[in-house]
Amino acid sequence: MLENLLPQLLLLLSTSFIIVVLFQRLHLPSSLAYLLVGLILGEYTPGPVIDDQPVRALAEFGVVFLLFTIGLSFSLPQIYALRHTLLGVGTGQVVFSTVVVAILAWLVGLPAASAFIVGAVFAQSSSTIMSKQLEEQREQNTPYGREGLAISVFQDIMAVPFIVIIPVLSATAASFTALGSALGLALAKAILAFAIVVVIGKLLLRPLFSLVTQQRSSEVFTLSVLFVALAASGVSYALGLSMAFGAFLAGMVLGETEFRHQIESVIRPFKDVLLGLFFIGIGMMVNPKVLPSIWHLALLGALVLLVSKAAIVAAILKLTGKNAFRAWRTGWLVAIGGEFGFALLAIALSARVIDYQTSQIVLTSVLFSMIAAPFVIRYNEPLARLFSGTPKPKALDELPKPVLAPATPVIEVESKQVVLCGYGKRGQSIAQFLQTEQIPFLALDINPHILESTPLAGTQVFYGDASELDMLEALGVQHASLVVVTYDQEDEVLKTLRYIRQLNADVPIMVQTRDESLIKRFREGGATEVIPDNLELDLMLAAHALLLLGVSSEQVLERLKQQWQNDYPLLNPLFNKINI
Repeated sequence: MLENLLPQLLLLLSTSFIIVVLFQRLHLPSSLAYLLVGLILGEYTPGPVIDDQPVRALAEFGVVFLLFTIGLSFSLPQIYALRHTLLGVGTGQVVFSTVVVAILAWLVGLPAASAFIVGAVFAQSSSTIMSKQLEEQREQNTPYGREGLAISVFQDIMAVPFIVIIPVLSATAASFTALGSALGLALAKAILAFAIVVVIGKLLLRPLFSLVTQQRSSEVFTLSVLFVALAASGVSYALGLSMAFGAFLAGMVLGETEFRHQIESVIRPFKDVLLGLFFIGIGMMVNPKVLPSIWHLALLGALVLLVSKAAIVAAILKLTGKNAFRAWRTGWLVAIGGEFGFALLAIALSARVIDYQTSQIVLTSVLFSMIAAPFVIRYNEPLARLFSGTPKPKALDELPKPVLAPATPVIEVESKQVVLCGYGKRGQSIAQFLQTEQIPFLALDINPHILESTPLAGTQVFYGDASELDMLEALGVQHASLVVVTYDQEDEVLKTLRYIRQLNADVPIMVQTRDESLIKRFREGGATEVIPDNLELDLMLAAHALLLLGVSSEQVLERLKQQWQNDYPLLNPLFNKINI
């Protein structure tokens, strides 16, 4: 078995590497690169072919980890704050999109059951592409970005009833009673999964991760994250629901804890690789041989999908009081086709509710919309201005600004905040001054005992290693106004400085050290200012000694001022102003 698997794995990895690197050099989305890999290595194109079953099996975990990551950003208080968007707009979008598209498909001659499948598939949006593209554009925390992601996540949940309904449609004797019973059962299972994962998770997960962090082992922490995500997925799967639904619930629970950012950093490599496999699996489903005969229908279908969904979401949001411009921005984010649509289409094919030719048209339509998705999301602002009739402002007052959802225990990344790498005594002292001046800050510390003793744990102080690039990025160093490093392990500080400069070349960085011999190295490594601990202790001892020896206080202050001016040139304007 290994003899057959290894060549296929090497072929998959080498092809992916070449095409992804090429797309990145051309500044094209990686998701499109993976789709092309799947098309090249699929059974419908000439050349080498790999077995698609292992790819699809692993790819499903990519969606699981994606929903787990999204759940980290949507804690229960945030879900409550967005309840009107989720229940009202989310339900309305899925229902109206399904009905409108199904009626159009029925009018062009499709059977009622097949038309319903087309509507259900078109109603789905890609959380994968949306979250990735918004993150690249740094718009994930804007009002329209959060609304779009919330609606998309709710669609993933709403896919569960469709999964139950579609096999029922295959039975000729299917009745409204059978459909009602199936839907009621699906709803009961979803409520049970929610109770198991959320209630038990709230009782166990914070103590579990507190215990894990005391081991000071990144390996144990990673294993714990994977176990929790997959265990929650297993609960929902055992109840006949989507695995991604359980992962989302687990992420929601952990999103309220101080471990959120470290968990996100740990899960990201698994998510990115497995999502790549997911898109490869989609590409392998496309049959280019039928494309010449259906491309015009598929292109029309993609256009219907994009415009109808954007218009429906915009209309619903305007009814809830949102202005037309913001409503259309959210609408264009949600307009794209989604990966759960492929899952629904596969179920419909297996149940023989839809024929092969129609399924290829629907598949290609969704694929066309997903190919266009990165560009639709990237240019959502001009599209929204065009469809809402909103003129472009003369000033740059429409730049996306991160917002804080009400009643949430998790503080989102703000622009121009201070980042504290280390929250020991010195980090806490700086934080007190920042709080007094009402300057926003986020802090990171790898010592679990410090987190247990601070009331800010999980809101402004998080567990994590500041010498990891992903952690610094998650904490928002790229937007920070100042970074303060208050630990002095030489290798860790130098690594932290290198990563900070990689994310933000201009931010001032202040480093504290106990070893004066490291001052030069830290400054060469990127520190703006290095503060030695021992120097201040020596100065205070010398000052007290001089006072006890009868030296005047004015002369002692003058000596201190001279020393400070030599060591802290940045503070010279302050010394001159207070005239000491």
